[in-house]
Amino acid sequence: MDLEKLTKYVVEGKSDDAEAFTIEALSKGMNPKDILNKGLIPGMDIVGDKFQSREYFMPEMLVSAKAMKKAMTHIKPLLSSSDTKSNFRVICGTVSGDLHDIGISLVGMMLEGAGFEVIYLGPDNTADDFISAMEEKKAQVLCMSALLTTTIKNMEITIQKAKELEVRHRMRIYVGGAPVTKEFASHIGADGYKPDAASAAKMIKKEVLLSAKD
Repeated sequence: MDLEKLTKYVVEGKSDDAEAFTIEALSKGMNPKDILNKGLIPGMDIVGDKFQSREYFMPEMLVSAKAMKKAMTHIKPLLSSSDTKSNFRVICGTVSGDLHDIGISLVGMMLEGAGFEVIYLGPDNTADDFISAMEEKKAQVLCMSALLTTTIKNMEITIQKAKELEVRHRMRIYVGGAPVTKEFASHIGADGYKPDAASAAKMIKKEVLLSAKD
């Protein structure tokens, strides 16, 4: 089966077609990781590019994300059973005051596909929310996002809180979102930043697994 068709369904936001293709592909023995990495994720990469070039807007992003999620419901259980789960837990969420969680939810889905255990906190999380979840779940990675210039300061507040509680050394912290830049991430002491969900997930996977070998 041609996975470019699945990519096209995601780009066009055709949820039913994306789901039907995924079900058929799995029934024919296609590797679920191939469906994710060669069909679904490339689709969301294109959607991200279209969003950045202002060819797509938030409604289109939502529709495409829905198509990916619908297909993922059939892939996710198989990924969990067919792949070796990493020993890493990831906490994902948006910062306090920010309700825009599409990007961070995509990062979470992609990391799940890569074998990470992802705990998704959703939107509007305080520094205490993030750090409590990290401690309670014994997570090693924290991913925060913000879409508003008025809320990105809460990323720095969270990192400072982790330092004050002397737990910062136990976690890797990644940040992202429209107003976030590489310079800002470095300034607040984050471990990394990428401008889109796909490259963020790829970076996190690479860096976290490399750190485990040290």
